[in-house]
Amino acid sequence: MTMASSPVVVSSSLVVEKKDAGLSAFRSQAATFAFSAQASKKRASAKIVSVMAPQQSERKPSTTGAGFGESQLSPGENVWVNVDILMTHDVCGPGAFGIFKKEFGENAKVWDREKLVVIPDHYIFTTDERANRNVDILRDFCTEQNIKYFYDIKDIGDFRANPDYKGVCHVALAQEGHCRPGEVLLGTDSHTCTAGAFGQFATGIGITDAGFVLGTGKLCLSVCMKSIASLAMVPPTLRFVMDGEMPDYLLAKDLILQIIGEISVAGATYKAMEFVGSTVESLTMEDRMTLCNMVVEAGGKNGVIPADSTTYKYLQDKTSVPYEPVYSDGQARFLSEYRFDVSKLEPLVAKPHSPDNRALARECKDVKIDRVYIGSCTGGKTEDFMAAAKVFLASGKKVKVPTFLVPATQKVWMDIYSIPVPGSGGKTCSLIFEEAGCDTPASPNCGACLGGPRDTYARMNEPQVCVSTTNRNFPGRMGHKEGQIYLASPYTAAASALTGFVTDPREFLQ
Repeated sequence: MTMASSPVVVSSSLVVEKKDAGLSAFRSQAATFAFSAQASKKRASAKIVSVMAPQQSERKPSTTGAGFGESQLSPGENVWVNVDILMTHDVCGPGAFGIFKKEFGENAKVWDREKLVVIPDHYIFTTDERANRNVDILRDFCTEQNIKYFYDIKDIGDFRANPDYKGVCHVALAQEGHCRPGEVLLGTDSHTCTAGAFGQFATGIGITDAGFVLGTGKLCLSVCMKSIASLAMVPPTLRFVMDGEMPDYLLAKDLILQIIGEISVAGATYKAMEFVGSTVESLTMEDRMTLCNMVVEAGGKNGVIPADSTTYKYLQDKTSVPYEPVYSDGQARFLSEYRFDVSKLEPLVAKPHSPDNRALARECKDVKIDRVYIGSCTGGKTEDFMAAAKVFLASGKKVKVPTFLVPATQKVWMDIYSIPVPGSGGKTCSLIFEEAGCDTPASPNCGACLGGPRDTYARMNEPQVCVSTTNRNFPGRMGHKEGQIYLASPYTAAASALTGFVTDPREFLQ
């Protein structure tokens, strides 16, 4: 069966060519997670190893697979996988640990103490007793289980007094070397899909599934509707081909807002989203993380970008664990394929109250705002703050609305204070932010991205209008249920802070 082409769709900013094919056309695409212990950059074999085989005393990394030795999978089949990394945090960890103990016993041990990563990050810098209790539960469990990767925080008065504390889990996972090509990473957070930037299968799961993984190291996933869309690119998969030179006023956030606006918040429901093309290949790892981070806002189960030299270079000083990348094979077929000419794209925002409520930033120039928020797993990385600083530096002006800065991790916080911004004459982001009149960079955590307790830094406790580099703008997402959130790139957020209105960053960058 050949792929049928649909008419070319023209949007307000670029040409999108979409191709569709029926589900009957699909078979497995490099459905392999049978890896050797030697790091490899070549295409993986198409063999699938049953996870029902007896457990070896020392399992090699990324030994994952699908049921009963099959070499191909079709929609509707189930896949058992061995989990390479399970991540949880202070919001979902206590519940997952409770289910684990209920089902496996009070004295049960987790399947592998070195494959569980526990990262407190959501409700940390607060006096809320229940939030503080959640972190205590994490600490007690990790002490009892002797968990190797528990990034604890005990002194919330000064995060720098906690050398183990990292910050936002999805950024910390990458910085600490837990994101590796070809592996399976599951997390009790919907934005676990961020790790797909590393050519890794990464998706969010609930606390019941997490409790099962804690005891067995395995999980059964479905290849069809209402479950996983892809394991090693098993269909149904949506493919996004982005070519063209990236304009210097665009960031990866603009790309993913364009895609979500194109297909809607339900357009990739229970499907994989694969990103390829010359533009994607030119992106840094942090840009790629932004792209994969928001696939869940399109309903996607996971996002993935094929590992390449950029991936390997990033990982060089972060992990010594061997890994083997997995790629779509030459016969791979896709449910739909979208092609974008990125050179024609303009800066975008997602208007309230949905990530797919796409608009050109310049079309919203009359929208008066009350504040700007730069932070989160989506927009709180080092390069995000460097981008914001670039706009402030180019303008030479002060912000006209409160501008809150929340670094994702301790490393990002340190980068803000230590790395010179190109073209600034040696000035760091922190100095540029200070000169622009921004708030002092806050303690690294998820912050007001998802509201949190009322004393959460920068939480919207009033019905205000905010331009934010976060990922969701549903009513009440950042606090007040009548608040209005415009999702934007760090460029657009910084430009808007300087004018007090939603502003196209080209006003300062060109």
